[in-house]
Amino acid sequence: MLAGGIGGLTGDMLMHSLDTVKTRQQGDPHMPPKYTSMGNTYYTIWRQEGIPRGLYGGVQPAFVGSFLGTVTFFGTYEWSKRLMIDYGIAPSISYFAAGLLADFAAAPVYVPSEVLKTRLQLQGRYNNPHFNSGYNYRGTLSAMRTIARTEGFGALFYGYQATLWRDLPFSALQFAFYEEERGMAKRYMGSNDIGLPLEILTAATAGGMAGVITTPLDVVKTRIQTQRTDGGSAPAPAPNSSLSPTSTSKHPSSTKPSHSSPHNRPISTASPSTAVRAHAHSAATLDTSSVIRGLHIIYKSEGIWGCFRGVGPRGVWTSVQSSTMLVLYQQILKWFDAHPLVGGDEV
Repeated sequence: MLAGGIGGLTGDMLMHSLDTVKTRQQGDPHMPPKYTSMGNTYYTIWRQEGIPRGLYGGVQPAFVGSFLGTVTFFGTYEWSKRLMIDYGIAPSISYFAAGLLADFAAAPVYVPSEVLKTRLQLQGRYNNPHFNSGYNYRGTLSAMRTIARTEGFGALFYGYQATLWRDLPFSALQFAFYEEERGMAKRYMGSNDIGLPLEILTAATAGGMAGVITTPLDVVKTRIQTQRTDGGSAPAPAPNSSLSPTSTSKHPSSTKPSHSSPHNRPISTASPSTAVRAHAHSAATLDTSSVIRGLHIIYKSEGIWGCFRGVGPRGVWTSVQSSTMLVLYQQILKWFDAHPLVGGDEV
């Protein structure tokens, strides 16, 4: 658990700025989108907002959630994987199922930190003059108090279902790919020690493939968690942002049906590939907490590329984060084997 917590925390902190880039691309409410390519988004945020409150916005809740979440995840994963294998279940099935169970266990710890992190990433710095996300928190504690006061404590668990929809298949695929690739590498090397280059390669490809495949679920999760409620915090001033008139006039809040979800924020319907033709689009409102319904809305209004918004930074992020986390995990486990924290023979 300690090895997993250290590995996961290191990977998440190393790649937090790229995660911010992905969040901005997926949750950008402007028409046309302000952020398009990965490089352009990274440079724009860095130039306009800087590193601490721009690229590293939301790093405090990410730090806490990452460590506690991965500690819980790896403890559950290793225990359930070994238990299933001991009971004669095929290793490939055990790896897949253990990844699912581990995410179920980690989600209650992880989701509130993810809500705070995602909103602060989308917001950027306090009183952000460069980007109007609909939020304007002073910091992590301010975000927690504002959300609890204006939206209710349950709002900290917005997107709980969507997070599970994203993380369950991601973790299951990631660890199924990883364990199978490590098995092939061990057979190729003729040893359980496959060496650092193959450790990095197997972890990076496993995380990257799982990340790309689950991108549509990540897009829905991001939008559900960052939709501004009627009682949310006041939008930050944004003299440089360019919301299309159609995005505010075609969907006034007064015309929302009273039975719909309380979340309501216009979502850009232009994917990066259609940004130049933004005049042909109108804003879509993702007024649901259902993942399937959310995917349908995004696909209908933005097409397949709307479902894969942010796939570039997500693919790179999950690849590097997974390689960092899993390689550190294996290396720390080896160190603990050589330097046990608790004596075994004397007990």
